[in-house]
Amino acid sequence: MNVMWGNEPVDRLQRCPVCDGTTFANSDVLWPELISAWQLSPPEIDYINRQQGACCGRCGNNLRAMGLAAAIMGELAFKGTFSDFCASGLALSLLEINPAANLTGFLRSLSGHRLVEYPDFDMQDLAIPSGSYDLVIHSDTLEHVSKPVRGLAECRRVLKSGGKCIFTVPIIVERMTRSRTGLAPSYHGQSGVLANDQIVCTEFGADAWQAVLKAGFRSCDIFSFEYPAALVLIARK
Repeated sequence: MNVMWGNEPVDRLQRCPVCDGTTFANSDVLWPELISAWQLSPPEIDYINRQQGACCGRCGNNLRAMGLAAAIMGELAFKGTFSDFCASGLALSLLEINPAANLTGFLRSLSGHRLVEYPDFDMQDLAIPSGSYDLVIHSDTLEHVSKPVRGLAECRRVLKSGGKCIFTVPIIVERMTRSRTGLAPSYHGQSGVLANDQIVCTEFGADAWQAVLKAGFRSCDIFSFEYPAALVLIARK
């Protein structure tokens, strides 16, 4: 496992890697019930609020989406903004599983882009032929999948040889991954909205990379756009 260090924290960023925007805003997104369910410490509250609530004033993408965009461009050695990357005419077959924040609008410019969404498509049993895509991406989706290793194995199956799955999950970096089986239901999304597709099945910790290797990928890198708030996992087939 390699750890790669990316850009400086968002409050010192001069430009958004997605759209080249130059203004950023921060807002708290966690609410008391979720903080209690996750048993979050004050520092953990701070960096998760930053992960989800620090946004570009121009394109609206938050810190985790910026990190995902930066990781994708880094893997493909693209210099420029994510907007430029998507408009570049690159011959790339890319599967997006559930909308990756506000990146989807940019990704649609790629001719080889396909978006699939739950419940029409279940990550644990994708109705997609094996070896179809160069790249699979998803953002803060895997924690809602009841069998995350199975979900990642399906991502691996639909990748071509040498393909990559690049994704984010909320990671609590100073604890280990735990299943929420047997615990009180916990939901992401918005306070008071208890949607089935927002229920949390897994709280990922410092060992999140293990799920990638258990799914059969040959390697897992961690790209740090900002530690510990914006970490991106890069799984290689």
